[in-house]
Amino acid sequence: MDNKALGYVEPSVYVNENGIPVSRIPYVSWLPHILVKKLRIYSGLGEVLSRFEPDIIFLHDSQFLSINQIVRYVKKKKDAKVYVDGHTDFINSARNWVSKNILHKIIYKYCVKKIEPYTTKFYGTLPLRVEFFKNVYGIDERKVELLELGADDSSFDFARRENIRKSTRKKLKLEENDFVIVTGGKIDRRKNIHYLMRAMEVLKTDNIKLIIFGSPNNEMKAEIERLSANKNIIFLGWLSSQDIYSILFASDLGFFPGTHSVLWEQSVGVGLPCVFKKWNNIDHVDVGGNCEFLDEVTVKSIANKILDIYKNKELYSKMKANAMGRGVERFTYSKIAKRAIEQ
Repeated sequence: MDNKALGYVEPSVYVNENGIPVSRIPYVSWLPHILVKKLRIYSGLGEVLSRFEPDIIFLHDSQFLSINQIVRYVKKKKDAKVYVDGHTDFINSARNWVSKNILHKIIYKYCVKKIEPYTTKFYGTLPLRVEFFKNVYGIDERKVELLELGADDSSFDFARRENIRKSTRKKLKLEENDFVIVTGGKIDRRKNIHYLMRAMEVLKTDNIKLIIFGSPNNEMKAEIERLSANKNIIFLGWLSSQDIYSILFASDLGFFPGTHSVLWEQSVGVGLPCVFKKWNNIDHVDVGGNCEFLDEVTVKSIANKILDIYKNKELYSKMKANAMGRGVERFTYSKIAKRAIEQ
């Protein structure tokens, strides 16, 4: 899988690159795939649990009917601990009547409520997702907490940050005095990256460069390709996670004018000052001056924000200092995992 779009992997058993055994179990075969992928009923989950006998179960989301097998297991093994994280909100899910009122408020709520009595903590990965747990699924707020996404600091070496920055900028033919803005991810219209690219057309300095990585969907492909002709825009296409961190190190400002992406937390986690579109209950990336928010997303407002930060050296220095300090401290996975383990 290239992670460009939703996909389904084949069932398998293997040892991953970190030496961890992985078992991917199949969906049941007695239901059509179009239905089973929504209900998420797995074949043999109970047998896997009985064989493995986990002491801790960390569920990546809880919207699957086979959660009954988890409940059955923890009823028998009363000292087992269950943790659940959540990635669902009203921006990425529950956006039509059927999804909101049938899938989430009936089927998925049933799943979550079944596991609630046995769960130590429900972790929303955004403040918005914390509210989704409480308001849509009706989870006891004492059991719900924010546990942020972040940067995987096992994938890069902060001690080599400056060397990586210099070598990456050299490879991209960027000058030392270039002010480099970065954005990327899965590029659809709601990411508003086309507005950022058009803003580059109205800026009057060649020292401001924009790096874009990721793959545009079919709707955006022609427009992104046309706007990429700007000599101050570098479009890199899809990158590996390792290459993404190198690009973030090489940049001076992250700019994300649309819907949320894990790149928000990754950028903050590597100490990069950022600009984000303002969303209700997605302000956790502000750790005290490391970022700014856009209330209105237009070509003019984006261009003005870039120039404000570029020209105001004192503002940028403050953003950088907070990003390198508080941002790295809060949004790297080594720190996030430690907070989760200590629960």
